[in-house]
Amino acid sequence: MTMEKLRNLRKQKGFTQEYMSNIIATDVSNYSRKESGGVRIFDDEWEKLARALEVPVEDIREDKNLSGVNNENFTLNDNANAGNYYEQYYNIPNAIMDNLQDYIKILKEQVESLKQEVKTLKSKR
Repeated sequence: MTMEKLRNLRKQKGFTQEYMSNIIATDVSNYSRKESGGVRIFDDEWEKLARALEVPVEDIREDKNLSGVNNENFTLNDNANAGNYYEQYYNIPNAIMDNLQDYIKILKEQVESLKQEVKTLKSKR
């Protein structure tokens, strides 16, 4: 879903996508994807954009209806791009997160068991 309100107001004010991308500290191509609805615009970004356009957030915000799973349990910030800054966000379904948490718990129990076994073996020397 294209963010028509945002795009129209930006054009009315004579702002370029490059100018707007600098406001939310992202690159132009990522801003373009945000404006075209391909990438989510986060609450703090909506606030910065509204401030720059001198309007309330409600005047520009358009929430797209997501048909998939919308989960904010996991965020990966990938800062390893020499001189460039990119953020990548991944949505992981709650069922998978729960399964992984259970698996982590099992692994921690196994580690503790192995530590006890090592301690026992060392004491028999």
